[in-house]
Amino acid sequence: MDERGWYGSAQMFAGRASNLQLRDSIGTEKPVMNIRRVLFDLVLAMLCLAGILVAISSTATAGTASPGIPENARPSPYGSGWECLRGFQQALENNTCVPIPVPVNAYLRSSGGGWDCDRAFVKRGNRCVPVVVPTNAYMDDSRSDAGWQCNRGYQEAAGSCVRIAIPEHAYAVDSAYGRGWECQRGYRSQDKRCVLVTVPANAFLVRAGDDWECERGFTRGENTCTAVKVPAHGYLESSGKGWRCDRGFKRHNETCVAFNVPANAFIDYSGNDWRCAEGFRREPNSCVPF
Repeated sequence: MDERGWYGSAQMFAGRASNLQLRDSIGTEKPVMNIRRVLFDLVLAMLCLAGILVAISSTATAGTASPGIPENARPSPYGSGWECLRGFQQALENNTCVPIPVPVNAYLRSSGGGWDCDRAFVKRGNRCVPVVVPTNAYMDDSRSDAGWQCNRGYQEAAGSCVRIAIPEHAYAVDSAYGRGWECQRGYRSQDKRCVLVTVPANAFLVRAGDDWECERGFTRGENTCTAVKVPAHGYLESSGKGWRCDRGFKRHNETCVAFNVPANAFIDYSGNDWRCAEGFRREPNSCVPF
């Protein structure tokens, strides 16, 4: 329907509304009018008129091409500008959208902005070539470079898979990178072999199993664990590697000595020193007013 048709329909509904109002005022056809029915017809006529005006506006807008948007493109949903439709990409030399060339044995990505090779094929430039899986390997879709990965106990070398030389007290690991083996618990790697970890007294193997740590209350030496000597009025700190003085004592060399709290002072948050109360400043051994 063109604009004149819409306008004629609008006039028809407007005329119906006028007639309803006229009959209500002079009362020629119905002496007693149903006011509720009249109001309902008026509202219906106004809604129809509003819908017609919106349709006219939409038709006029749709008939006008959006300026600056090329063929096979749409306005960008993220503000101004435009973007190519699915399956198209922007040409480098001009502002146009050209079809994405999808090679044989490939498919268009779900995003529509590129392509990927089918399974058993890998990307080489602008084409997809078959994956050639060597002996002692298996096809792996996660390896976009080669498309295959060596079996456990083998390692990639010059496009093939060679057996890994696993030393004594070691085991093969399922990894495409690194040396391909790890030492057993209680051994550490050294010069492509696994050597025994010697755990001294008052020590234990760490979680990884390739080193040791001293028990709480001991500190590590070169090959030994030495007990932490806690002086009188001291205690082992939370790490277990050192000690601290009790509250009201402070450290002096390797001992804990009591300290005097002068007038107008209190022990601070550390418990190992004092500070002056508000309105006083600290002198060497006293608190004096400001």
